[in-house]
Amino acid sequence: MRSEKTSGIDTIDKAILAMLQNNADTPVAEIAEQVGLTVTPCWRRIQKLEEKGIISRRVALLQAKHLGLAMTVFVQVKAGRHDGKWLASFAKHAASFDEVVECYRMSGEYDYLLKVLVTDMDCFDHFYKRLVNGIEFSDVTSSFAMEQIKYTTSVPLNHI
Repeated sequence: MRSEKTSGIDTIDKAILAMLQNNADTPVAEIAEQVGLTVTPCWRRIQKLEEKGIISRRVALLQAKHLGLAMTVFVQVKAGRHDGKWLASFAKHAASFDEVVECYRMSGEYDYLLKVLVTDMDCFDHFYKRLVNGIEFSDVTSSFAMEQIKYTTSVPLNHI
């Protein structure tokens, strides 16, 4: 079922989105040629996708391992309390760490899941001490990724 935000997306928009997800530096002329448009209508479609918030930004994707960030850690957190003040405090606390590249509020046994990138175990230990020192937790556990099987920043478009 299509949401209100995706209901106006047609096959041309979908093709444009797929190309931009693959390479945001693709020239508009090349995108236009691939989707069967001239440059101006293609550019207008891209602008509308940005205005709707479907395209939120264009970024360079960096290879963490090439920058020395060889360790990926998933940290699961149980809330110290379940009230709005604690939740807001934790969200601000977790977001304050550069090492935290993703943070989710979860259902299930643990309340939050953090994806953390660090260089090694010593750096993770330093991060962990700062994390737990800043706020009261019920429980914290960490899992270390041994191998990355799949990584993509592309959002699935098959449902559109």
